[in-house]
Amino acid sequence: MKLQTDNNPQENDLLEEDRSPVRQESTLPHHPQGSRHLRMNWRLASRLSVILLAILVILVVTITPFASGLITTAFNSLTGNTSNTRPPASLPATDLGNQPAPNFQLTDQGGKQVSLAQFKGKPVVVTFMYTHCPDICPLTAEHLHSTLLKMGSDANKVGILAVSTDPKGDDQAAAVKFTDAHNMQNYWHFLIGTQAQLSPVWSAYSVYAQQQQTTVNHTFAVYVVDKQGNNRSFIGQDFSPNDLATYLEELVHA
Repeated sequence: MKLQTDNNPQENDLLEEDRSPVRQESTLPHHPQGSRHLRMNWRLASRLSVILLAILVILVVTITPFASGLITTAFNSLTGNTSNTRPPASLPATDLGNQPAPNFQLTDQGGKQVSLAQFKGKPVVVTFMYTHCPDICPLTAEHLHSTLLKMGSDANKVGILAVSTDPKGDDQAAAVKFTDAHNMQNYWHFLIGTQAQLSPVWSAYSVYAQQQQTTVNHTFAVYVVDKQGNNRSFIGQDFSPNDLATYLEELVHA
């Protein structure tokens, strides 16, 4: 006997559905409100980061020049670097670019050999004059004397070298007399020498000196050399002792 099969397609579809595995819905909770909170917190954190970064930039820009100034000052103090020291605005001074001052060695009013190099570690004023000068030289000597008086005890921390522009008329006796007349005994070295000894010094410092009948036609020159032996400034003829004293004191304590 043959079994009859049911070829009804609708029933077959129902049977197939009954045999298929049961699909289970996900039970994970869905929180759209929590997602919004996360997005809001992230935006807030981003904005705070930008604000903090801006504050940090402002602090760096504000503090860095001040800190840099302190560091520079401390370094200059430790190394003796005076390159940042500037003369007072009222002092007629020409910046010479901190170039090494030409060294020289001559004889002073006491017969001692004196060189510029031996004053390294002190500011030095180098000037040019002669003992029989009727006008500008005595005035310069008086201005230098007043400058040193205003400096008080710091005057001993500065070297003053007056180089003769009159090799024929400036001997040791004339140098001593001129020094005494302007009360510079304890302050300067008036340096004398022969034409051959003095002429190279004049040239090195761009000084013109020419003997006339009774006078010497020469360039006015006052140089300020710093503690490292560098030419700092050329001082004008009408300088004030107060201004020069202020400048030298700054170089002494730099």
